[in-house]
Parts: sequence; C-alpha cells; structure tokens
Amino acid sequence: MCAQRTGLLIPFLNQESVSEEEHTEMMIHLLHAAFVYQAPDGEVEALRDVSLDVEEGEFCSIVGPSGCGKSTLLSVLAGLETLTGGEVTVDGEPLRGPSPKVGFMPQQDQLFPWRSIWDNVTLALAVRGENTPENQARVRSLLERYGLWAFRDKRPGQLSGGMRQRCALIRTLATEPEILLLDEPFSALDYQTRLAVSADIWRILQQEGKTALLVTHDIAEAVSMSDRVVVLSRRPAVVKAEMDMGALRGLPPLERRDTPEFHRYFNAIWKELDVHA
Repeated sequence: MCAQRTGLLIPFLNQESVSEEEHTEMMIHLLHAAFVYQAPDGEVEALRDVSLDVEEGEFCSIVGPSGCGKSTLLSVLAGLETLTGGEVTVDGEPLRGPSPKVGFMPQQDQLFPWRSIWDNVTLALAVRGENTPENQARVRSLLERYGLWAFRDKRPGQLSGGMRQRCALIRTLATEPEILLLDEPFSALDYQTRLAVSADIWRILQQEGKTALLVTHDIAEAVSMSDRVVVLSRRPAVVKAEMDMGALRGLPPLERRDTPEFHRYFNAIWKELDVHA
C-alpha cells in the first residue's frame, strides 16, 4: 500500500488494512501476488505474497537485488504472465491478459531498423487498425512537442541512443495507455545520456499525466525520478519496505540529485537492500 507521505522508510503494511474505497482509486492493485514457474531443474518461486498499490498519476519505482523478480512482476502487470496466487487489478478491473490501459517499454527500444521513425511510432496503431487521421495528428503533436518531428523520415540507426528511447516512449504513448511499465529502459545508455534521457522521460510522463511503474537496479535513478520507491527482497520476492520521496516530489530528477534529501533516501534504500548479504 502507499506509505504515509513522510519521506521515511517504513516496513511494508498489510493491504487488508486498506479500505474498499481506497482500492477503487488505485490504478494498479496487487494483493498477495505469487508466481511460480517451471525451470529445467524444478519449480522456481519468483514472487511470494507481494502486495502493492500504485495511485493514479503516481511515478513508482521498484528496486531489488538482481534476479529477485522485478521484471517478472512487470510481466504480470503487462498481462504477459498469469499469477499462480493472489489477484491483480488495473483501474479496478481484474487483469486477465494484456490490457489497452497498460503500455510496456522494455529494456531495448525495439525499433525496427528498416522502418522510418514515423512508421515505428505508428506501428502499434496500424496493428490495431487505429491508424486514423485523428490518431496520426496526435502522434505528430507528440513528435513535435518533444523535438522529434524533424527526424520522422530517419531510420533508427541515424538517431542517438537518447533520441531512440524518446521515440520508443512516444510509440508507447501513441496508443494512449493510462499506465506505463518501464523495464530498465535506460540500461543500454552511457551515464551522461542516461541522466539526460531519464530527465526527459520524467518530464514527458509528468506533462502527459501518466501513471508509471519503473523497474531499475539503479537506486539513484529511482530516487531521482519517483514519487515512491518500493524495495523487494531476494527471490522469492516480497515487499520489504517503501519510501515516499516527500519534499522531493515534483522536483526534476537532476535537481533532486543536488539535495541532502536525495543522499539520505539513497543511503536508506541501500541499507534496506543489504547488498552485501
């Protein structure tokens, strides 16, 4: 559930203490989620009793040890995997497969190198049979607003890594999802580009008013972009703690990094992860 807005790290609280009225206000609601899959050497328990709520318009990040189940959790929320226990709802409706309300942005931009930028960002609309003049005008507006219209006839290989990631985000936004799931989308970028692009994408999501859930192994990235950070344990994953960003909410990512609060939150999450255990 959502931590109280104190900016302090708190233990995870049981979702059953949240009222039904509060549940209806959540864009993402996970309750006692469990996921087990079959591996060559036997069953693997990836998620164990994970409960999590994400409010409308909130930017929430999930951090945890490598291999703990962060990406598995996103796959469940994208409707690509089915829970083996518990429940998940999106905007109050049970999730039983991919939902048009949910957009997914993976680690790689997955732009087709032989297609123009325009053809890439409108591809999902074309596949859905929704490539209408009205939707094309909306995509053009997104490209213009975020400085990419002049590159619409270019191929992905002619763009920088940062520009490609912005194109990938616009492709995701083209279908007008209410929720964006971001699976370490900056991991392939160099450090300076990563800082710039993460700030760009934070700004775009703020301006578009989207609910976002980011999976990242980078604590600094999580603190600089998020309204709230959720810490997962080692596999099988459970929610260990949550941290609300308090006074940092609303500050752009690069500005946050210069504040004392940024370092305090970073250190608290680092300690909670217990990376040397």
